[in-house]
Amino acid sequence: MHYTYRTRGTCSTAIDFDCEDGIVHNVRFTGGCNGNLKAISLLVEGKPAEEIISLLSGNTCGFKNTSCADQLARALREAVGSAS
Repeated sequence: MHYTYRTRGTCSTAIDFDCEDGIVHNVRFTGGCNGNLKAISLLVEGKPAEEIISLLSGNTCGFKNTSCADQLARALREAVGSAS
C-alpha cells in the first residue's frame, strides 16, 4: 500500500513510501537534505518496517527533537498500525 506522511519539525515536508507485508519500498522525501535522504531511502529499501522503526526512532537533528529519519520511523509506525 502507498502512504504519504506529512512531517513535523523537519526540513523535509513529506515522506512517500510503499509498505507491503511489513516490507518497505520506494521511500521518497520531499525537501530536506537531498543526498542524506537519498542515502536513507537506499539503506531502508526492502527492509522490514519494524527493523527500520527500531533503528531510526528517536534520532535527532541539531537542536531539534526529531529528524527526517525519526519522522520516517513515525510514518512507518502509523502505517504498520493502520495495516493491522
